[in-house]
Amino acid sequence: MEQDQNINQEEDRLFAARKNNLEKIVEMGVNPYPKSFDRTHLSKDIINDLDKYEEKHIQESDLENCKAAGRITAIRGQGKMVFIDLKDMGGTIQVAAKQDILNDLFSLIKLLDIGDVVGFEGKIFRTRRGEPSLEAHKVTILTKSMRPLPDKWSGLKDVEKRYRQRYLDLISSEDSFKTAINRSRIVSFIRNFMNEKGYIEVETPILVDIPAGANARPFSTRHNSLGQDLFLRIATELNLKKLIVGGLEKVYELGRVFRNEGIDHNHNPEFTTIESYEAYVDYEEIMKLVEEMVSGACLEINGSFELDYGDDIGIINLKPPWKRIELRKAIQDFSGFDFMSIKNLTDLSNKMKEVNIHVEPNSSWASMIDKVISDKVEPNLIQPTFLIDYPVEMSPLAKRKLPGSEIVERFEAFVMGSELANAFSELNDPIDQRQRFEDQEKMRKEFNDDEMDRLEEDFLIAMEHGMPPTGGLGLGIDRLIMLLNKKTTIRDVVLFPQMKSLD
Repeated sequence: MEQDQNINQEEDRLFAARKNNLEKIVEMGVNPYPKSFDRTHLSKDIINDLDKYEEKHIQESDLENCKAAGRITAIRGQGKMVFIDLKDMGGTIQVAAKQDILNDLFSLIKLLDIGDVVGFEGKIFRTRRGEPSLEAHKVTILTKSMRPLPDKWSGLKDVEKRYRQRYLDLISSEDSFKTAINRSRIVSFIRNFMNEKGYIEVETPILVDIPAGANARPFSTRHNSLGQDLFLRIATELNLKKLIVGGLEKVYELGRVFRNEGIDHNHNPEFTTIESYEAYVDYEEIMKLVEEMVSGACLEINGSFELDYGDDIGIINLKPPWKRIELRKAIQDFSGFDFMSIKNLTDLSNKMKEVNIHVEPNSSWASMIDKVISDKVEPNLIQPTFLIDYPVEMSPLAKRKLPGSEIVERFEAFVMGSELANAFSELNDPIDQRQRFEDQEKMRKEFNDDEMDRLEEDFLIAMEHGMPPTGGLGLGIDRLIMLLNKKTTIRDVVLFPQMKSLD
């Protein structure tokens, strides 16, 4: 408690000092919050122009009248010469402020604080120590910062504060800033990749009356005008497949979905996925699509198909083709029993307990097998791997391998022991689909499981009009960004992760 009080007192003191500087700036007739600044150079442009001049590609006159703007991250020196580190979108550049050049404007330099946003105009040069710099001839205060930034060297050590006040994390951490940029680059790559493959990007409703298409608990809300309860979508699958019925033969949606689930290193209640559907292909083609998309994104961001995860894990190689393992064999290899031969719930529960797998009370057969996969199989799938061919009980939307088969054409892609994608040869038999949905509804009641998939009548009616053979994919964008940026928690790649409200 005493430590918190001391921190608050120090923050109050610094705020007062900055407010005092602000008042002095205003007394000088300077507007500390002007509406714009005609910036001509980012920091990287200053460095590039200096290199061009030294290589005799441009004239010395081209180094003059440079206008740079950004946030002050360091101030060094005193007296008649002050050096300032100015950070912008392109990096950081040093500004040299000299009293004999700025004259009366030099008094403004004395009122600057770390965190202020400032514009400088002047000449590009290299110091005697070889540092690319901007010699300031004019200074324009653009925003007076009233609160101090995190310490430059120690950064933002409070992990919760990093996520709650992401703007401070971006200012103080080059790694976080780079991850944010990489996220945008990865999403852009995926969009371009899909568009070049001939897919059409579409948008489907976020508010739905039936939260179907996945095994998940939904968030609910109330539509006052309609007088009915609605839900935030848990998947985009069913609406996208309606578009396949309508003749849009290659579609995808990249956007948010919402699941009322726990928060951990792999889960956030709202997250980003890409779901795609292509007519006339099966899950074999979708496996190739995933390999090409993920490896291509890695190459785009890192310049290689390989990711070095250090001594404990080593090199992750995303270059196609990826390893494929049948689910039945994987469970036999890693748990020691054949789940397809154990259909009795009590027998399966006992077998799981024998290999130290916790069984939740009143679990369905499908949820128990899912638990076996997460406990015994996933941790062993470090290199990119397709786990293929699941039991029909776990996959109500996937096509059977053969008529009457208990196995469906489904795969999940795993890397670093974490699920990256889920895909099917989509079930397009409306009679079989209706029966499976009805079975899911019965099990949801029997096992009191809100995460069981739900029957959506409009989707079934669409299927009854005829859906062609289709390959479908759902891939977690956040998980992919974690992988390619070598992050171990989803909170590091979501700019504003869900946090518990402060009291």
